[in-house]
Amino acid sequence: MTNKSRRQFIKNSMVTGGALMLPTTFLGAFSQAVKSGEKVKLGVIGVGSRGGYLIQIINSFAENNPFEIVAVCDNYEPNYQKALQLTAGKAKGFYDYRKLLELKGLDAVIVATPLYQHAHIVIDALESGIHVFCEKAMARTLADTKKMAEAHYRTGNILHVGHQRLFDPKYLKGMEMVHNKELGPVTQIRAYWHRNNDWRRKVPADKPELERQINWRLYKEYSCGVMTELASHQIQVANWAKKSVPVAVRGVGSINYWKDGREVYDNVALIYSYADGTQFIYDSMTSNRHYGLQEQIMGDKGTLELETNHFFKENPPPPPKPAGIIQLITDIEKGIFETVPIGGASWRPETAVKYQGEVLVEGNNTDGTPEQLKAFAASVLTGNPIPGLFEHGYHASVWTLLGQQAMDTGETVTLPGFMEI
Repeated sequence: MTNKSRRQFIKNSMVTGGALMLPTTFLGAFSQAVKSGEKVKLGVIGVGSRGGYLIQIINSFAENNPFEIVAVCDNYEPNYQKALQLTAGKAKGFYDYRKLLELKGLDAVIVATPLYQHAHIVIDALESGIHVFCEKAMARTLADTKKMAEAHYRTGNILHVGHQRLFDPKYLKGMEMVHNKELGPVTQIRAYWHRNNDWRRKVPADKPELERQINWRLYKEYSCGVMTELASHQIQVANWAKKSVPVAVRGVGSINYWKDGREVYDNVALIYSYADGTQFIYDSMTSNRHYGLQEQIMGDKGTLELETNHFFKENPPPPPKPAGIIQLITDIEKGIFETVPIGGASWRPETAVKYQGEVLVEGNNTDGTPEQLKAFAASVLTGNPIPGLFEHGYHASVWTLLGQQAMDTGETVTLPGFMEI
């Protein structure tokens, strides 16, 4: 497919929504390709917390493993040694990713380096004829994000961005409900990601010069903090639900708790607006974890809470009548006549039973990462990218950076023309 025809295909997909939804049947077809027994010769560049986690998942595939990890690379000695241990010494070790890319027979690489290093590594790999699984967000700057997209389209090699919720069964089921109008028209989306952790990692006492390398997430030159590390996932979910991308974003952020020299915000609040008037309301903090994380998709017929695998009907079924009657009699005997809150529903026996919602997928015990890695392997083996998958990663990354820009400038920000694909 030429660059022009591919771009037209993407634009059509954005209108129809066809390529912005990953049906389970499509993923099943890719799963069948993995069972062929052929393996992807894989290199892993960046073996910190995320890169190490991905290697562990690949190792867990055991006899059905579609990968053979032939090379690992990290320029931080503890991570380099960890990489060799995780691959039981079977993979060749490199300190320089460029040497790894010269390895003969290499099919694909995982890039799980710090954010600011993604662009040049990914572009070099694509230009070398190597397929890429790049962790989110794509890049630290809009310009680098666009360059990565151009390299993907120009070379025709696969660029698979790490948004695992696209492969999580509960999210697939939830989005099927959204797009089948089971929630009614989606009128608002809310999401949050709350932690209580300073995100700071220990620097060796004898090597203070490694502070910025080890704690890169805390410095604006290298990261947007909670935006690129967390919010990018949830912006992708909102875009998926809307089968669209925002038209504007505004927000505020500050450092109001961790006064330790960091440069990235420790709390943020943003509103992303879509063309039909739907608002996506987002907040994140690193000083309280009570509410954890969640994506809430709301329509006039119900609400999805995807992280916790639940659907709540706007008009839930009433509880068994005896329970309501018994509660009513008990309250009357005790002389309980509660005042109805302003804006609340009038008293009724059903309020005595808490509605727990409906489970989306029984026994769901994955976050989608194993499924995403297998789909990447299948894409490489068949030479077929999953339609719309790269564009999911691109738009989530772009609007993450635009959200940061809105907070930094105090202005409402829209998509610059040069970022259109």
